Amino acid sequence: MTVTTDAAPPTEPPIQSLVRKAKSDEALVTDWRELPDLVQDVTAIWPQSHVFYTERDHYTPLIFTESLRQALALLSQRIHSIPLGHRLGWEEINSWILPSALDVQTSAKKVTLLVSHPSVTRRRMGSVYLVSRIDAVSDGRRIGGAEVRYSAHPPAIYDRLRGPYASAKEAFGKAIRLTAPVAPALVGRSDTRNVVLTPIDQPLSWQLRVDTTHCVLFDHPHDHVPGMVLLEAAAQAAQATTPTPVATTRFDTKFLRYVEFDQPCFVTAEPGPAQGVVQVTVTQADKPVFTTAVTTEPWPS
Repeated sequence: MTVTTDAAPPTEPPIQSLVRKAKSDEALVTDWRELPDLVQDVTAIWPQSHVFYTERDHYTPLIFTESLRQALALLSQRIHSIPLGHRLGWEEINSWILPSALDVQTSAKKVTLLVSHPSVTRRRMGSVYLVSRIDAVSDGRRIGGAEVRYSAHPPAIYDRLRGPYASAKEAFGKAIRLTAPVAPALVGRSDTRNVVLTPIDQPLSWQLRVDTTHCVLFDHPHDHVPGMVLLEAAAQAAQATTPTPVATTRFDTKFLRYVEFDQPCFVTAEPGPAQGVVQVTVTQADKPVFTTAVTTEPWPS
């Protein structure tokens, strides 16, 4: 005799777990669907007011970057079947956004991210290397885009890569003492808590200010300084090089090494190859760990 039972449907993880945020109100991505030709449509909602992603009457460029990060984290599990226990990491990100899209008053708040994946390489031990392309659309117009190269490692491989730094809890506990901020206005900020640069006695150079209690940048423990902190430092450094407020509209970035909490890290800015471009390099223990060309434009009048 065969006995059948009504099995309960599998439980869907909460969206903040899929986008790898601990707090539900930090999940910018709210939905997604599959389109033809292996393209995914991901919806992000940008809040009109936020303690970190809005600054007076405009969004900071990191809201777009965080939307990309969350979308790819979601799709890594839903499209590529990468377990949530795998550790994701950026290798390169080239992104751009229109300054007008960062206006809080006129932005549509709903942003559609059209994502494709021209390269997905799986290694024998479980690591995955991916390239994803994203077009951002809002109110029927293209407002931004990106190409991201990133990796996903299973816990055993990731822990071997990180060695003594593998534990997020221990890494947080070894973080150096929080350093003093530069004047917020110098870097386009109004709240000292959102400043990630500390003044040092060198022109166009700063120490990276890492506040592990920051409610957005660190809504859960990390084993290394996240890429979002480095990108924010680059945007603030670019703003510090000009006396007038500017919008960061493009990052062309390479993540070279993990950035540790237990050592000071330094940020240097220098003029780039074109008008409005600032080359930012981050070093730790005298080695480059991050480099990016930051493109800025005057805010639309």
